[in-house]
Amino acid sequence: MDKIRLGVIGFGCRSYGMTEIFLGFEDVDVLAVCDKYEDRVQNAINKVIEKKGNTPFGTTNYKEILERDDIDAVFIATDWELHIPIAIDAMNAGKAVAMEVGGAYSLQECYDLVDTWERTRVPFMFLENCCYNKEELLATAIAKKGILGKIVHCSGAYGHDLRNEVVHGKENRHYRLRNYLNRNCENYPTHELGPMAKVLGINRGNRMVSLVSVASKSFGMEQYVIDNKDKVDPDLQGVDFAQGDIVQTIITCENGETMLLTLDTSLPRSYNRAFTVRGTKGMYEQFTNSVFLDGNNEYWTGKEFIDNYLNNADKYNDLLPDCWKNITKEQLDAGHGGMDYIELRDFIDRLKAGIPMALDVYDAAAWMCISCLSEESIKNGGKPVEIPDFTKGEYKNRKDVDIILGYHVE
Repeated sequence: MDKIRLGVIGFGCRSYGMTEIFLGFEDVDVLAVCDKYEDRVQNAINKVIEKKGNTPFGTTNYKEILERDDIDAVFIATDWELHIPIAIDAMNAGKAVAMEVGGAYSLQECYDLVDTWERTRVPFMFLENCCYNKEELLATAIAKKGILGKIVHCSGAYGHDLRNEVVHGKENRHYRLRNYLNRNCENYPTHELGPMAKVLGINRGNRMVSLVSVASKSFGMEQYVIDNKDKVDPDLQGVDFAQGDIVQTIITCENGETMLLTLDTSLPRSYNRAFTVRGTKGMYEQFTNSVFLDGNNEYWTGKEFIDNYLNNADKYNDLLPDCWKNITKEQLDAGHGGMDYIELRDFIDRLKAGIPMALDVYDAAAWMCISCLSEESIKNGGKPVEIPDFTKGEYKNRKDVDIILGYHVE
């Protein structure tokens, strides 16, 4: 397959940036675009014409794209609720799927996603871009090389002040508003969970067994509405948001490790994923950009280790894949500091080569189900909830897959 003929479904803010990357690939033609809003469809058509010169098919009904014979694959970036249903329809239509992240609303839809892939075997990739980020890949490589010893615990956060985005959801037609109004859960787990799962071999020799999840009170959004009453939809005045301001979820793994996820999006803060890997010989910490190894305990404040990765770049850079060693400014600027470009390039390369995706349907189901399971745990006062094994026992035999094609860490 020399070229991938792509349809893009969903054109909120995220999709425009990702489509821009696809339009920069010589081996991808964007031939169809879809959104439920006519103006977004037209904007997408104009973008393709501007970048490539061809006029793509445009529609507000995604099923019309799936019926086309000139489409090989679809990129799904709709609201969270529709990710899985559209992916299922696409696989049933024989279209390869690249599906954006989000949390699931029920276990059943996760089972349906897996069942559809197992029946159709249509290529499917879960687009958790943080698994492709430089720091997360570095930590994964250091862990797999044994530098940190036996890994015991990982933690991370989606620390992102989303108050302005959420409260303006009505005029911006953004799905987060209705989720924050009506749900209380770990609603966006995969940015922190994905890289942890790769470090710990989840679905590939290890699995998540159970979780407990607790939520703080919800007042951050309400206070933001009060403080910005002249700028915010008046219908939100006095409205109670269901989503807790801070949600913490502890996951226990079969091999004995634990993972801590933190959702922190409703209070003032700086952006931080806080990705951390703890082992018997040391730790990696993204926030301080540091590797702390056993034997350096005299530096108890930790200040001496801030940015020490930069001081040891030659030693650690050898553990990074070539795409990060040779990344260009254009690729870095393409989105989220380069990881969007590398992720989409990996999807296209694997699809053309006909080889398994690094983040597959079992990863999607296992990581996305944390949302609905955390919702259940919170509702029941932090009661432990079992996490299903979507591989039906095959995780014991499944071999690890390189996160980037041709990138090996032994």
